[in-house]
Amino acid sequence: MPSRESYEVHKEEKSLVQKAKREANQEDILAAALVMRMGPQKPPATFWQPLKLFAYSQLTSLVRRATLKENERTPKSEKVHNFKVHTFRGPHWCEHCASFMWGLMAQGVKCADCGLNVHKQCSSLVPNDCKPDLRHIRKVYSCDLTTLVRAHDTARPMVVDMCIREIESRELTDPEKKLEAFREALALLPPSHSETLKYLMAHLKRVTQNEKFNLMNAENLAIVFGPTLMRAPNLDAITALNDIRYQRQVVEVLIKNEEALF
Repeated sequence: MPSRESYEVHKEEKSLVQKAKREANQEDILAAALVMRMGPQKPPATFWQPLKLFAYSQLTSLVRRATLKENERTPKSEKVHNFKVHTFRGPHWCEHCASFMWGLMAQGVKCADCGLNVHKQCSSLVPNDCKPDLRHIRKVYSCDLTTLVRAHDTARPMVVDMCIREIESRELTDPEKKLEAFREALALLPPSHSETLKYLMAHLKRVTQNEKFNLMNAENLAIVFGPTLMRAPNLDAITALNDIRYQRQVVEVLIKNEEALF
């Protein structure tokens, strides 16, 4: 009958053998995942695709986590993340807790401004340090103002600067310069158009001289005749509707300054 000491030695040896087998299996799995162990035949292309997705996802997660740790040492930004429910293709890991995102659809949420991927339950734990990326922001209008200026690194949206500069380079304040601009535009009209417009404006000017009785001043007449005289051919209804205010202003100036312009 074996002694207790030999039994303990046998038990310890058996435990060491089992441990060695487990470690060997883990090494085999790791080697296969890292593409360090190849058989005599080249595996099919479909074998490598999941491993590529796995490696890419892990690398992205590590970089993102390192960035988040680095940001913890810098002042916090006041820009909150714009999380939307997202369905990820292939394996993905939460960039906050580094845990796997389970499921086939709607596995987590993705920030539409910076691209951060996290679990839905982790979204409330992520710091408000969103740094918008132009790769994810594909619109200017109907976009959050803070998101837009941070993405372009400007004090205000560039489109506002561009529009105001263009308008101010045209909206003349000197009455003489304004009339001169009208004369230059009228000189571009064909003779038949110019003569017809001149005759009509002279008539409307005479109508305004009886405003006391007909209640038709230059502004009221411009409201009536502006869309008829100023609408460009083949102009869609929405654009024409937006131009009504400017059409009225042009016709009003033509009526009031009929003698000076024609």
